[in-house]
Amino acid sequence: MAPVLAAVGLVVLAAVLPLLAIDVPGVLPGPTYTAGTLQLLAYAMLIAALALTYRMMFGLAGMLSFGHALFFAAGAYGLGVLLDLLAPVEWPAGLVFVIAIAAALALGMLLAFTLGALALRVTGISFAMVTLAFAQAASVLIRRNPGRVTGGDEGMSLDITHVPAALVGVLNTRNLYWLAVAVLLGVYLVVVWVERSQAGHVAEAIRENEMRVRVLGIRPARVKLLIFVVASTLAVVVGMAYLLLQSGASPRIASADYTLTLLVIVVLGGVGYRWGAIVGGIVYALLDQRLTALAGSDFISGLPAVLRVPLSEPLFLLGTLFVLVVLFLPGGIAGTTHRLAAAAQERRRPAAPQIDHERNLG
Repeated sequence: MAPVLAAVGLVVLAAVLPLLAIDVPGVLPGPTYTAGTLQLLAYAMLIAALALTYRMMFGLAGMLSFGHALFFAAGAYGLGVLLDLLAPVEWPAGLVFVIAIAAALALGMLLAFTLGALALRVTGISFAMVTLAFAQAASVLIRRNPGRVTGGDEGMSLDITHVPAALVGVLNTRNLYWLAVAVLLGVYLVVVWVERSQAGHVAEAIRENEMRVRVLGIRPARVKLLIFVVASTLAVVVGMAYLLLQSGASPRIASADYTLTLLVIVVLGGVGYRWGAIVGGIVYALLDQRLTALAGSDFISGLPAVLRVPLSEPLFLLGTLFVLVVLFLPGGIAGTTHRLAAAAQERRRPAAPQIDHERNLG
């Protein structure tokens, strides 16, 4: 009961955060009601939601994919292209917006089913290489800008013709923040539902010993395809929210490097814990933003070259942090927290009564 109450409390806190004036110097760019801070927090929550979808595939079913970012990009670029193509349509703006979202979601689900059915013909590192090939092909396609709809290397801008006014502009950053909170909550609930379902239990068994599952007469391919499609479709949803938040998309989000970033986030948070992916995503997004600001600060510029060069590269700092976590915190943030809580609870238990053997012998 306590974990449920804690989760509800965190959701309520996240919902009312734009109404508060909480300022955390060095972490947030300003008070929580300002547009810049809400933009950063919304971005962090979307990254956390995306990491949660990747953790569902990797942590639950044991499928190491190097192409998960492809579906994130499919959501962002799919919705952007559809809104651009439907811009001349003189239907009600709300109707066009809903149709574009539904079509992008359907196309993303079809893409996930098709690529999953092909990639899951192999397992292990072969599966990872197949997903990598698909991701690389999609990245090249986006950069080639076929039909001039993706924007090429410059990225794609959101056509706001049919986007609701409540989701456009700096003044409506609060609404976009609440959208990001809703997406994160929705993704979390779906992930919990799938993991607690029969398919989720079978997926865990497949991760531990696929041969034993086959001996029991269960077809692992079907369950793995289901997990693949659900996780990928959720990534499509996160991608659409990302497009609205950022008012555009860049080719980087389709690259294999972006998927590797998700892997780093999941390991940083703790592969064995759902909330670890959320914490890892939020921590990574905040560190990425703050380390970038730190790299360009006067303090770093004034350091000797031997320190200035590595410290001016945010990726170097994040990579170093990742190595330290792997070496000294193998369970990630969530695993370390769990172990510390268990140790504290063990210390609070009353000591077992000691038997005085000498008195009994007497």
